[in-house]
Parts: sequence; C-alpha cells; structure tokens
Amino acid sequence: MTSYAGLDITVILCTYNRAESLAATLESLAASQLPPSMAWEVLVIDNNSTDQTRDLVEDFSRRHSGRFRYLLEPRPGKSYALNSGIANAFGRILAFVDDDAIVHPRWLQNLTAELGSGEWAGTAGRVLPAQTFVLPPWLSRSDCVVRRRGGMFQWDPLAVLCAQFDLGDHPIGLDLNRAPYGVNMAFPKNVFEKYGGFRLDLGPRPNSQLRNEDVEFGRRLMKAGEQLRYVPSAVVYHPVPKGRVKKGFFLTWWFDYGRASILERGDRPDVWGIPHDYLSLIRRLIAISIMSLRWMFATRPHKRFFFKCMVWQETGMVVELYRRLAGRKASQATTLCRDRSLP
Repeated sequence: MTSYAGLDITVILCTYNRAESLAATLESLAASQLPPSMAWEVLVIDNNSTDQTRDLVEDFSRRHSGRFRYLLEPRPGKSYALNSGIANAFGRILAFVDDDAIVHPRWLQNLTAELGSGEWAGTAGRVLPAQTFVLPPWLSRSDCVVRRRGGMFQWDPLAVLCAQFDLGDHPIGLDLNRAPYGVNMAFPKNVFEKYGGFRLDLGPRPNSQLRNEDVEFGRRLMKAGEQLRYVPSAVVYHPVPKGRVKKGFFLTWWFDYGRASILERGDRPDVWGIPHDYLSLIRRLIAISIMSLRWMFATRPHKRFFFKCMVWQETGMVVELYRRLAGRKASQATTLCRDRSLP
C-alpha cells in the first residue's frame, strides 16, 4: 500500500461529466516531469458525474500506482468540490487545473518551484488556447478599452473563451486586476488554513454559471497583503469550445460576471445613512445609459459588440444589487415585526 503522508504536491482537479476530455488531461498529468525526490499526487474530485468518470480515474489509479486518487463530492457546485479537494489533499502545496486542459510536462514543477521559500503566497501560470483560433469580425483583442475606476479596462475575448492568461515571457508580481485563474494556479495548503476556502456563493453549479470563485480567492489574499507571482514557464493549454463562439454566450457570460462582481464585493458601509447599494445602483444605471449610447453609435462591429457586452455586465450588476436591496428590506421588515411582537 502506498503511503501518502508528507507529500510535496497535490494536484486538485474537479470534474463533472467530462470523461472524454478528462482522459487527455490525466494522460498529460501522468507525463509530468518532476525530480524523483518530489512526492506528488493527482486528486480527482468527481462532482457527482453520471458518465464514466469514476471508472476512468480508477483505471488511471491502477495504471499509475500511488499517483491518482478518486474522491466523490455529491454536493453540486464546483466550490464544494474544490473545498473537498483541499480538505482531503495530502500535499503541502496544492496546484489546480481544469478537467479539459492539457499541461506541459514541466508545468507542475515550474508552477510550484517558488512556493517553498515563503516569499510568495501563490502562483499563476500561463494559459494558452489549445488550438489555432481566428476571432470572428465581431470580436477583437485590441482597440476595445473603457475607463474604469482604478484605471483602464481592456477587452480580451480569449479570456472569456478559454481563460487565456498570458502576461508575457517574464515572471512578475500580480495585482488585484490580474488574479489567478483556476485552470492554472497553486498555493501552499496553509494559505487555505489561514484565509479559508473558495466561496460557496460563487463558482459554477447546476442552475448557475456564476464564476469568480478562483479570482476572488486570489484577490482575497492580495487584499490581505500577500504576494502572488506570475510564472510564464508553467504552461497549460485550454480548448476553445465551439459552442462558446456565439454572441449569446458572451452576453450571458458578461451578465453573470456582473452579478458575480457584486457578490464578490460584499456589503459596504452606509454613506450618511444611505445604503451603499443604493448609490451603486444609481451609478450602474448611469453606466448603462453611457454604454448604451456608445453601443448605438460605434461603427466597427467589434466595438459595437464590446459596448453591448458592457451593457449586459452593468445590467447583471443592477440585478444583483436589486436582489440584495430587496433582501435587506425583507430582513428589516422581519426584524420590525419581531420587535413589535415583543412584550
């Protein structure tokens, strides 16, 4: 029997009904090149799949003794699966990858090499498209920039299509606008013990595609003063699904992103007795008006679609703000009724 005590690294891989793509991911992980002295494992968390996922992982476990483990997480939602993986990992360092990605043979070593010094609380690797991809005329990787509080925001459709994360050829420190993506990141396990796991109100689940559970965690660390590092030599290839290259997918993605950004932000103090969400709601409605005008008067197809996506994002933010304000009003009404019923 293999002993898992004192492993150096656990690769956490959450999956749901993707046995076909998962097989290629596991093959690429099995080909990883690490020093013989490095003890590592791959922990596959099955989020209640109904396909052949379990049989596939158990087959890999037999073929690569001591390298792969299977864990079932029946509660639906990626954040449940991620947190279950963290709790059951034996490694001192935890690396994360998606179930449809292909890792470079030196990915794991390069991603985790600098996490033993204590200088860095986490690392993010480079994510590239798995195939050659030509953007349609209504998408562009340049010339779509909008001013936002704290700086300029530039549209990168490949970040939406395949979570592309490419900050160049040189290692750099990350900031709040460039937090790691879950397809390619790593943290010492004690970071989760200190700051908690992934938020359960974020992350994909059966009836919701709200994401941001990964970038929220990275930003949480950086807001606490921790330093994260971009490692360009830790390369993962992520596919561009054909079904995503549609305007409807982008609009839905940006709407959900707007909702997730409000959830991630959390509650803020009232301003002169006025709930902060009321003020945010007014700003978002103004932003919708401005973006709508830009959408109407833009002449280039990719510019028009960019501003349309921004309208959908702002609308998502408005929807989530309204829900939160409605919840606050209902809570206040309940408290008032309870107080009046007291003798």
